[in-house]
Amino acid sequence: MIVCGCDLGSATGKAVILKDDKILSWAVTNSTRSPEITAQTVLNDALEKAGLSISDVEYVVGTGYGRAGVSFIQDNMSEITCHARGAHWSYPDARMIVDIGGQDCKVITLSNQGKVLEFSMNDKCAAGTGRFFEAMTRALDCTIDELSELALASDNPVNITKQCSVFAESEVVTLINTGVDAKDIAAGIHDSIARRIHSMAYKMGIKPDVVMTGGCARNKALTKYLEIHLGVEIKDLSINPQIAGALGAALFARDRALKKAANA
Repeated sequence: MIVCGCDLGSATGKAVILKDDKILSWAVTNSTRSPEITAQTVLNDALEKAGLSISDVEYVVGTGYGRAGVSFIQDNMSEITCHARGAHWSYPDARMIVDIGGQDCKVITLSNQGKVLEFSMNDKCAAGTGRFFEAMTRALDCTIDELSELALASDNPVNITKQCSVFAESEVVTLINTGVDAKDIAAGIHDSIARRIHSMAYKMGIKPDVVMTGGCARNKALTKYLEIHLGVEIKDLSINPQIAGALGAALFARDRALKKAANA
């Protein structure tokens, strides 16, 4: 049985093709202004990698901001539920997830069975999100990867006091103009995000094992500073952390397809 999960986020669209309990293929693409086009593009990419066509897919579940109204998506689920399902499938001992997306960040706690217990979400401003990182790279005239490399080279992170991305960007420009080393600024940026996420996690109680999902999970400097502030090791998923939500959606699609077949 072949199914698909599509995670249509603010910055990227992700798709996972699942056959029974095996990932056949996955794809990531930049989001467009049309969730329908983003979903079609990323699904076609994943299908091509698997050597399949849409007619081979039994069921499609969508998640993420753009999940509603896509013509070929048969059902949709919240991204919190899907990230929990995908992360637990990939790392069954996960009890806390830090998910950093393009325009929000979430901390989710899980039961032993991978069910969502609690979550905390920052979706009111760009602080601690991918958009925040983008603003910081503009200020330092570098890429996300270069920002991480700079931060890892620092032993003296500066204190970034502003959480709003607009004010923080101005603060970074001021630090640059006063001669502060770029690597210490980069380290301070990662440290400020880790402190914000720690405050979200602390309210629920930090529960090892902790994993990260979303595109920012590949940022080694962010992982380092999160480990410092949370006081735990961040465990690696067995999959690309950016596709955790799409994988969770695909697992829910498999459930729906099996139920549909049983009722046929």
